[in-house]
Amino acid sequence: MEFVWVVPRTAILGPEAFQGFRPMTAKELENQFLAPARSAGFFVERRWAETQPDFKQPIPYVAVTQGSEILALTRLKTQGEARLHGKKSIGVGGHINPCDAEENGDILQAACLRELNEELVLPKEIPPLTPLGLLNDDSTEVGSVHIGVVFRLDSTGKDVSIREASAMTGGFEDISSLEEAASQSETIFETWSSLLLRSGTLTPEASLVS
Repeated sequence: MEFVWVVPRTAILGPEAFQGFRPMTAKELENQFLAPARSAGFFVERRWAETQPDFKQPIPYVAVTQGSEILALTRLKTQGEARLHGKKSIGVGGHINPCDAEENGDILQAACLRELNEELVLPKEIPPLTPLGLLNDDSTEVGSVHIGVVFRLDSTGKDVSIREASAMTGGFEDISSLEEAASQSETIFETWSSLLLRSGTLTPEASLVS
């Protein structure tokens, strides 16, 4: 039985939820999402959470970049989530579990690091994660009960490889090329990856502007 962290929808989205990717500074993310989520969040059985759109399951979603390239993963049929098989993803992440709350620090950061180390082989010392914003998609049944908390990990000059090679394949690809592909087709990528790529937030030029 798996338990996951949930937050009442109204505590983090209010009466009018946004749709798509909302870029946010670190301060905005802290004040508008993280602080309310820490105050109102709690753990429930995942089976229950998946059927309750009045609650959102925050999902850390980390984009791993190296200059103008980003780590793009394709989930194989051996991976558990059938709906994601064959889809490209530019985000590493997953549900927040009770073990993440046991760390003496931020529950979201703990979940980010756990998920990164479960899916990837990373150096012991990695740069701090940079907050980028939130992903929300209420147009689907799955999306209606989840919200993505997006971070960037700049791994320039560091070796990064896939740990779960039996479940996924991939490598670093040009961000601009992926953005163009996402703008032309919504079926190549997982929904959140498509929304994030089409936002234009990930290119080095966009990072400099922000």
